[in-house]
Amino acid sequence: MSEDSSPQNVPLLEVRGIGKSFPGVRALNGVDLSLHKGQVLSLIGENGAGKSTLMKILAGVQPPDEGNILLDGAKVEIESTRAALDLGISLIHQELNLATNLSVGANVFLGREPLRGGFIDESTIRTESAKFLEMVGLDVAPDVLVGDLTIGRQQMVEIAKALSVNSRVLIMDEPTSSLSQAETENLFTVIKDLRGRGVSIIYISHRLGEVKELSDHVTVLRDGENAGELQREEVDHEAMVRLMVGRDLSDYYERKDRSKGSLALEVQNLRTPAHPDHELSFSVASGEIVGVAGLVGAGRTEMLETLFGVTPALGGTVRISDREIFVDSPHSAISAGIALAPEDRKKQGLVIDMTVRENLSLSALRRDQRRAGFLDFSKEDEISREMIEAMRVKTPNEDQVIRYLSGGNQQKVVLGKWLAMKPKILLLDEPTRGIDVGAKSEIYSLMEKLAEKGVAILFVSSEMEEVLGMADRALVMHEGRITGELARNELAEEAIMRLATGSQVGDQAA
Repeated sequence: MSEDSSPQNVPLLEVRGIGKSFPGVRALNGVDLSLHKGQVLSLIGENGAGKSTLMKILAGVQPPDEGNILLDGAKVEIESTRAALDLGISLIHQELNLATNLSVGANVFLGREPLRGGFIDESTIRTESAKFLEMVGLDVAPDVLVGDLTIGRQQMVEIAKALSVNSRVLIMDEPTSSLSQAETENLFTVIKDLRGRGVSIIYISHRLGEVKELSDHVTVLRDGENAGELQREEVDHEAMVRLMVGRDLSDYYERKDRSKGSLALEVQNLRTPAHPDHELSFSVASGEIVGVAGLVGAGRTEMLETLFGVTPALGGTVRISDREIFVDSPHSAISAGIALAPEDRKKQGLVIDMTVRENLSLSALRRDQRRAGFLDFSKEDEISREMIEAMRVKTPNEDQVIRYLSGGNQQKVVLGKWLAMKPKILLLDEPTRGIDVGAKSEIYSLMEKLAEKGVAILFVSSEMEEVLGMADRALVMHEGRITGELARNELAEEAIMRLATGSQVGDQAA
C-alpha cells in the first residue's frame, strides 16, 4: 500500500465525478470533493454554482445521475435521507427544520423517541438530550419549547440533534445568515470544538471572512464544476473571489469618479423611536453614495426606517432638495421621492408567493392604476419587461413565482420595484446580504450607474469591505449616535472600528 493510500490518508468522505441534470440545466458536471476526519471543509461559489445540489445528493434528498460517493474509502449508495443519517451524514438547512411547538428534548429525538411500556420515555429523552445540549454549549432545559428560543439557540438544537444520531459529517448551509454577532461567535466555538472531537464539517457560506477563519480546506464551484481548491495557508479573500467569479478582486468594485450634485437629503436633529435621546444630523448629495457603518444595535436600520416613515420620527427635520417634508408613513416617503430596500427582502421587500411581474409593479400600483382603481395590466407588463432587462434578472419568465429565484435575483427584483418609481433618494439596508459575490458585483455596478444618473444613495452595511469599496463618504454609528464621518480618503477599517465601538467620538456624539 502506498503512503497516500494508507488508512490515515483515506478521506472520510469522497465525491468523484458527480453529475446531475435537471430539465434544461446541467447543475453538476464531474464534481470532486474530499473531506477528512476532523476537518472543516468550506464549499463556496456563486448562486447557481451547484453547492446546494451537491449537498442534497450527499444528504440523500436527491440521487446523482453519475459519479460515486465513498465513505472510509468504500463506495456507498445514499438513496434517502434516512440512508444518509444511517451513514452519519446530517444536513442542517439554512431554514431550520424544527418543530417549534415541541420541547428541545422532543426535537432532539424526533422520530427516534425511546419507548417504555409502549409509551414515549420522557425521562430518557430529558437525560440523553441534556448530554448533547451540553456538547454544543447550549444551557437550556430539555423541557423548554423550541419556539421560545432565539434563532441562534434553535440552530444549536439542530446540531445537538445531529450529534444524537452519531453524525460523522455535518453539512451546514449558510448557518450564520440569521444570527447576531454573539450567536455567530458561539457557533464558531462549537464548530471548532466539534472539529477537535473528530467531527467533520462541510461549511457553506457567502461570508468569506467566516470561511477564512474556520476552514482547513476550501473547495470552489463555478457553473457546476470544480473551479479550484485552497489549502488553509492559501485561503484569503482575493484568492476565493478570483476562483468564484473568474476575475481579480481589483475588478470587484467598479468605483468611478463622480461629481456631486446639489443637496438631495438633509437631516437635522432627527430623533428615532429606537434611540429617542440622540439626535442625528447629516446630508447626502445627488449622485453621492454614502455608507452607514456600525455594529449590531447601533441604530442604523432604525434610522432608515424612520426616514422612510415605517416608524415616524419623534423630532427633527427632513429636507428633500431644500424642501422640508413630513414623513409619517411609507406613502408620504414614496411621494417625496424616497425608496427603501429593506434588510429582510423576503418578509419586508417581496411577496414571495407572487410572480416576478407582480412584485416589480407593486410600488407603482397607486401611480399606474386606471380610473375607478382597476389595475393597468399593460403598464404592469411594461414595467416588468423593462426592469427584468435593466436589472438583468435571471428568471425563466415574468410569471415565475419569486420564491424560486436565487437570493441575488430576488434582491434585483426588490431594487427594480423601486427604480420603476424613479426615486431621488435610495435607502439600502444590507443590499447584498445573503447573495453571492457575482450578484454582489452586479448590485455594486447598479449603485454606480444610479449615482451617475444623480440618485442619492444611503446604504447600511455590516460588511467592512463593502463600505470601504463603495462609499464616497461614511457615517459611523454607535448606540444610536453618529460618532463620526469619514471622507473617502479617510476610509480605513481601523478608523471605522474606533468610531463604531465608541472609542473615538465625533462632534455629534455630545
